[in-house]
Amino acid sequence: MPNWIVQDRFGNEIYLTEERWEHIQERHDELAGRLDDLLDTLRYGERKQESLDPQQYRYRRAYEDLLYGFNHIVAIVVFRYDASGKSNNFVVTAWGAYIHPKG
Repeated sequence: MPNWIVQDRFGNEIYLTEERWEHIQERHDELAGRLDDLLDTLRYGERKQESLDPQQYRYRRAYEDLLYGFNHIVAIVVFRYDASGKSNNFVVTAWGAYIHPKG
C-alpha cells in the first residue's frame, strides 16, 4: 500500500511504502529522518536509467547538510505496469552517497 506518492520531473508517479521507508532507515542511518529529502530527490533529482535493468532508474540529488561523508541522496525506482496497464513505479531502496563534484 503506497504511503507517499510524488511525481518526478517527467510526470511519472512514484510511490514509497512505509515498509520500504523503514527498511531504508534501518540499513542507511544517514537517511534517518530525511523522508522529505528523499521525496524531493524523486521530485527534482537527476534520473538515469540502469544499464543492466532498463526497468530501474537511479535518482540522485545533492544535499549540503547530510552526515559527514555524504553529499547526495540516491534512490532506486522500479518502473512497471500492473495487469490493467496502469503504471506501478515504486522505490526499492535509497542511501546516502558521496559523489565527487565535477570540475
